[in-house]
Amino acid sequence: MGLMKHNSGLLRRSLALLLCLGMFVAPLLEAQQSAPPYIVKREVEVVLVNVVVRDKSGALVRSLKADDFTVLEDNKPQTLSSFNFEEVDTAALPPLEPTEKALIAKPRTAQPAAPATPAAPVDLHDRRLVVLFFDLSSMQPEDIDRAVKASTTYVDHQMTAADLTAVVSLSSSLVVNQDFTSDRGLLEKTIARLSPTSGQGFDAGLTGDSEGTPDTSQSFTADDTEYNIFNTDRRLQAIQSLSEALSRIQQKKSVIYFSSGMSKTGVENEAQLRMAINRAVRANVSLYTMDMRGLQAIVPGGEAQSASLRGQSAYSGAAMTNAFKSNFDSQETIATLATDTGGKAFLDSNDFNTVFKRVQSDTSAYYMLSYHSTNPARDGRFRKITVKCRLSNVKLEYRSGYYAPRDFAHSNRDDREEQLVESLNSELPPTDLDVYLGAGYFRLSDNRFYVPVSLVVRGSQIPFTQAGDKDKATLDIIGLVKDELNRPVGNVRETVKLNLESSQVVRRKNVQYQTGFFLPSGKFHLKFVIRENQSGNMGAFETDLLIPDYKKAPLKMSAVVLGSQLAPNTKKKVENPLVHDGTELIPNVTHVFAADGHLYFYYEVYDPAREKKSEANTAADNKQASKPEGGKPGIRLLTNIQFLRGKTKVYETPLVEARQLNEPDRKAAVFQFDVPLSKLEPGLYTCQVNVVDDAAGTFLFPRMALLVRKPDAGNLATTGTGQ
Repeated sequence: MGLMKHNSGLLRRSLALLLCLGMFVAPLLEAQQSAPPYIVKREVEVVLVNVVVRDKSGALVRSLKADDFTVLEDNKPQTLSSFNFEEVDTAALPPLEPTEKALIAKPRTAQPAAPATPAAPVDLHDRRLVVLFFDLSSMQPEDIDRAVKASTTYVDHQMTAADLTAVVSLSSSLVVNQDFTSDRGLLEKTIARLSPTSGQGFDAGLTGDSEGTPDTSQSFTADDTEYNIFNTDRRLQAIQSLSEALSRIQQKKSVIYFSSGMSKTGVENEAQLRMAINRAVRANVSLYTMDMRGLQAIVPGGEAQSASLRGQSAYSGAAMTNAFKSNFDSQETIATLATDTGGKAFLDSNDFNTVFKRVQSDTSAYYMLSYHSTNPARDGRFRKITVKCRLSNVKLEYRSGYYAPRDFAHSNRDDREEQLVESLNSELPPTDLDVYLGAGYFRLSDNRFYVPVSLVVRGSQIPFTQAGDKDKATLDIIGLVKDELNRPVGNVRETVKLNLESSQVVRRKNVQYQTGFFLPSGKFHLKFVIRENQSGNMGAFETDLLIPDYKKAPLKMSAVVLGSQLAPNTKKKVENPLVHDGTELIPNVTHVFAADGHLYFYYEVYDPAREKKSEANTAADNKQASKPEGGKPGIRLLTNIQFLRGKTKVYETPLVEARQLNEPDRKAAVFQFDVPLSKLEPGLYTCQVNVVDDAAGTFLFPRMALLVRKPDAGNLATTGTGQ
């Protein structure tokens, strides 16, 4: 079939080799003609800019020359190094023959492509490159089915003679299901295998399984150690990896991302979102995101397939507001991905074919300009691009700029400290080092909370140097907490020294840094940057944190902290509620627990209601129990923890009843559980913490996901103190 008949396709070679990471950022080697005693290297930034020119009526303007354009970077003129006009043939392909249709009805399992030597670069001039990206990890079976049907309609009726289409999917890894091809029969068979009703490569009843399809990418595998299991970061990393793979192709690439939104778990890494967007921009990739849930009706009590809710709370204004907010939050990230990469988000629509029309419209004709940036600084700063045209009555469409790469060259101490501060203040901090964060909140007094913060870095990413009989490494940590008015209200700056008998120990584990802040109720923004000082790799994590206003809460409850280990903490003055009797509970950031370890729960309830005197004195044997605090009527809190697999309850801890405050100075009832993991088989669970204030008739049932896995290594925890 011409372009894509070879065994090892263009996209697979891209994912395997990752030849370039830029927009295009290509290191060029300059050397003298005669053999010199040394080689001089100089890195030159080659920047690609796609420009669509329209007249007043919106029609495309053709026949412009390079001299008609002026490109500025940060208001400084740039010299064009290349100029091309890309115009895609819009002629429709004939309908598929009935014999080809018959093949699609019974799709066959694809075989892995045979390895081959990389082919010479292919000229993709005047070709439209479309990637169909199925996020199986986010979609329900009915959503996948809608995506499959829409993609099949596109392939059958909307593909043009100039279109090259690839199919990728994400479940536990990024899979190239089909490389770029114009063979519609091959594409339809590949897409059909993703359908939950096809019986090929899809396990009925499960979401996000691409079993039976060839995984030839090797460039991204979802973090199976634990970190991204309950986080949207794994999808952003997959998008970033795909963009890097496509960066070796200069022409514009359109990625149609099918998903059911990216539901936020509460602790999302905004730095990772910006990095994924920047990698797409630099690779000349535009994301067109499609919410396959379609037009949704937000009704009181939930959708028809949901169980009925007791009481009237589901029909209140607050409940409806939360329902709308939840739907908005699930669409916010995919809308940002589309807008900031020059694509478009398609939300709340049952017309699932409009996305294909928009992609074809946006890529039918455009000018592709490139230039070598005159700014050699590798400072990671945003560089604004301005394109002007000699014609005054036209409208130009192009991306607004890109982020420069950053370098950890031979810098002195002041430069490195400045680098940390700049990364903390930058909108695009580095993400070369994976950083994970967990935070909670516990009330100490009226409107004063302690916020424990845990930062985790994988030990395998930390290089060690050998000094004597020790392996050593250092981590620089800087963090900042801001309130809603963007005012700093907390900070930390510390250098952690690792001094171990063998670095093999930490490589099998994780380094966890503990710190904490004292904050009032309100909304805050947390941002941390970590740098390991051997190679200079840096990572960042930033997220929002909401500390509730207990004046409006019917039942006042702290965050629920899960932990897997205890560490000694013998500081004389400690206001950390996680420290008891010289021992500190180390939060488990990932909610992944080894089957041979511990599963600790810790949470607090504040200001529970007192039982009425008439009820407290109904029996003489209950008088003393109901008046433990100077003759006051007692409390009655009931709590336990349930573990569910799907909708089936598999284990439940015994019910615990609290009749008095065990932290009276803080007006808090403290609950601690050590759940025997022997009761839980390895697997994924939904954990529900049940808390009932029987005297007030109020209750809370917070839920969280956790994973029990086979015996695993743990964390190496260090502690610090935020200011």
